[in-house]
Amino acid sequence: MLTVVAEDGATRDDVSLLDDIVREGARRMLAAALEAEVAAYLAELADERDEGGRRLVVRNGYRNARAVTTSAGAIEVKAPRVNDKRVDAATGERRQFSSAILPPWARKSPRIGEVLPLLYLHGLSTGDFVPALEQFLGSSAGLSPATISWLTAQWQADHEAFGRRDLSRSDFVYVWADGVHLKIRLEEAKAAVLVLMGVRADGRKELIAIADGYRESSEAWASLLRDCARRGMRAPVLAVGDGALGFWKALREVFPESREQRCWVHKTANVLDALPKTAQSAAKRAIQDIYNAEDKELALTAIRSFEKQYGAKYPKVVARITDDEDELLAFFDYPAEHWIHLRTTNPIESTFATVRLRTKVTKGAGSRAAALGMVFKLIESAQSRWRAVNAPHLVALVRAGARFERGILAEREFAAA
Repeated sequence: MLTVVAEDGATRDDVSLLDDIVREGARRMLAAALEAEVAAYLAELADERDEGGRRLVVRNGYRNARAVTTSAGAIEVKAPRVNDKRVDAATGERRQFSSAILPPWARKSPRIGEVLPLLYLHGLSTGDFVPALEQFLGSSAGLSPATISWLTAQWQADHEAFGRRDLSRSDFVYVWADGVHLKIRLEEAKAAVLVLMGVRADGRKELIAIADGYRESSEAWASLLRDCARRGMRAPVLAVGDGALGFWKALREVFPESREQRCWVHKTANVLDALPKTAQSAAKRAIQDIYNAEDKELALTAIRSFEKQYGAKYPKVVARITDDEDELLAFFDYPAEHWIHLRTTNPIESTFATVRLRTKVTKGAGSRAAALGMVFKLIESAQSRWRAVNAPHLVALVRAGARFERGILAEREFAAA
């Protein structure tokens, strides 16, 4: 299934020990890991069936081979393929399986620093690391249980240091907040990983804080925000999140001057789930007309149209939009280049896409602090690949109080900036 060729054509005796280790173990471990990942995914969704009782998620051969570069050379990979016939209620699009081990876009093998936390999130205890990595690398040299324990302890310490760092030098103009449910070793089943991400004044995205708590708990969110404020964080101009979060009450308490923007992905799913299936397709298009409008005035017109179309039959459903009208349309008051970033919590959702709802719990292994440390290390690794928001130079103008009309800079004093 996999073949390995050194990039420079060097023989076995000419390559370094690390190259030799990777070359020896890559074919065996990567193939097994991809097969195991797909098997776990299919098992998790085995009960998803259509009206005829047929499974909606099934194995479907292999994808076309592609080259993945490792330190030892190029490996030709044939990843298992999954046929997922489920449809996302919010977007109307077919769901797709994406490997957390080897995403479709990946052309390089993961670094060991990324593999270890991923293995931990998949439920491996410290004692399991050595045989797992022996298969991945082809050798367990230098990877004793004591070494792995030291590494995981170091990552936990990194997370703790991250939670104590000074925030006074980082001005977060926009922030996204979400409570992400992962099957990791948190203290209670309903606990979530509370995540706060932001956009600095220079347009770069950055992780602000990560902690465990209840996503609906205003007390948990207030504790997180108060801690950020104590460490020097300024009030963001705009905060984006799901309307169901306890975050909003906490935000009004800690940063009352910040404006609120509700996530349209969460709101769309919330509305469509309350409608009969026969009405969902048309309703989804009507909702898209609102947040894709050219400006706020046209968005308001689209809301009135939605209210007229569905208000008589589904008044409570329509109220889910009209009651949050101001918070749903807040993004229109900022640069048009930023609208795509501000109307959803996608920056957080996409970061967690490779691990959320795919991880397994190993009973009695690990700890809450260690689990959060592993999540932190995965996000830290992903952060290096985050791109800045569109038109990053406009973020500083937003902080400075510039006014935007229909997404365009309006105030003369900022025109020359």
